[in-house]
Amino acid sequence: MIRLLAKLAVATVVGSVLFSRPSLCQILPPQDRAERVAIIKGPELEFARDDLAIIRWTTTNPGGDDDHFAVIQYGTNPRDLSQTAKSHIRLNRGHSETLFRVRVDGLTPQTTYYFTVNSMGADGENDGVQSPVHHFTTPARGEQIVAYPQPN
Repeated sequence: MIRLLAKLAVATVVGSVLFSRPSLCQILPPQDRAERVAIIKGPELEFARDDLAIIRWTTTNPGGDDDHFAVIQYGTNPRDLSQTAKSHIRLNRGHSETLFRVRVDGLTPQTTYYFTVNSMGADGENDGVQSPVHHFTTPARGEQIVAYPQPN
């Protein structure tokens, strides 16, 4: 027991020294961009209620800046997707895939919306992948749709 407490005390002191000196922390440069990014799952409706929807999709890891944005172009006409919704995410360099989710607010009940999805780095550079046009219909006022199981 005493040996365990001694190890814990040493680990605490070492940790406090390391994290109290910013010069010991390293900021990683951006990861190389992937040659080709592909949507490997979705896009699909995760959740919708009369005034909002959450769309999700998975791509191969795009690389580049850790700061990224999931982007949806949408509208009520499949030939006029002039509205945009986006959500900030951070890439996980250790994963080969990236899950994107976007919340789309201000929707009208019982209306069909058409959309495409893509992603971009914080520098505004598109990752080079865009989905075909998909659609969903918002439910009646006060109702909701859970179309995809919530992540655990």
